[in-house]
Amino acid sequence: MTQQLDAVRRTPLNRDRVLKAAVALADASGFDSLSMRRLADVLGVVPMALYKHVANKEELLDGMVASLIGEIDPPVPDADWKSAVRLRVLSARRALQRHPWARQAIESRTNKTPAVLDYMESFIGTFLTGGFTADLTHHVMHALGGRMWGFTQELFDEPAGTTAESPPDAPPEAQAAMFEQMAARYPNIVAIATSVRHDEGSVVGHGCDDQLEFEFALDLLLDGFERLREQGWSSRQARSDRS
Repeated sequence: MTQQLDAVRRTPLNRDRVLKAAVALADASGFDSLSMRRLADVLGVVPMALYKHVANKEELLDGMVASLIGEIDPPVPDADWKSAVRLRVLSARRALQRHPWARQAIESRTNKTPAVLDYMESFIGTFLTGGFTADLTHHVMHALGGRMWGFTQELFDEPAGTTAESPPDAPPEAQAAMFEQMAARYPNIVAIATSVRHDEGSVVGHGCDDQLEFEFALDLLLDGFERLREQGWSSRQARSDRS
């Protein structure tokens, strides 16, 4: 990291250099550590020098998100829509895994920048050219939500006290007693939480295989989208069926 920063300081200052330094800083220290003043320190300049290249921190974050999007693979030529979407979503997920700050940055963007709009335009276009109506594609995008960017809200990201987990430093007998209490009060939660083997170090929550769970849900959605497309689904008919 020190060698990286030294190399950055020797490079003439421009917008690309500012964004690369911001990405490296966020990668190393986290999203919350990123500030214009700290970035200026890393670059070896006064904070005012940054404003020649980014108007403010919001524009800096927009640029960082654009850099992230640049790491996502473009649609695979001649691939069927399902394969193209799946590969692109998993590419986005790999990009997010390389940059732990990325989800916060994406969720913090209230205005759609050209880079974000270009990505959405291309992503939506994959469905439209794959035979989806605009109506179905609208609802498909709602269903995908954050999966378009490679992330999703996980089921087991729950407040303390609602899972079958015990504090890691609790003695075995205390953990056993806590587990028995959880099993008595929340038998269904405990049943599913202990139904499969969990992997240590997972980022999803409490040791679940996050990549497996992400792809499992993604494939279910894609299969469902295909079935609706083949059925000629429309929101108008769906509303009529409900009434």
